[in-house]
Amino acid sequence: MKPELETMNTTDLRSYVLEHREDREAFQALIDRLNTNAPTTIYPCPNTPENIETMKKAIREKLGK
Repeated sequence: MKPELETMNTTDLRSYVLEHREDREAFQALIDRLNTNAPTTIYPCPNTPENIETMKKAIREKLGK
């Protein structure tokens, strides 16, 4: 008997997919869920010399340089 994929939480669905790798429907349900829950932060492209320098500084700080 196949479980109700929609009612499973993401952790259980991931475990089910790992145990039943041939189940394409479960795999697609997991991918759809992960895509739905993915963060969608969009950062605008720096378009002025000041913004470019600010972005470079932020990247250097993030990389620890």
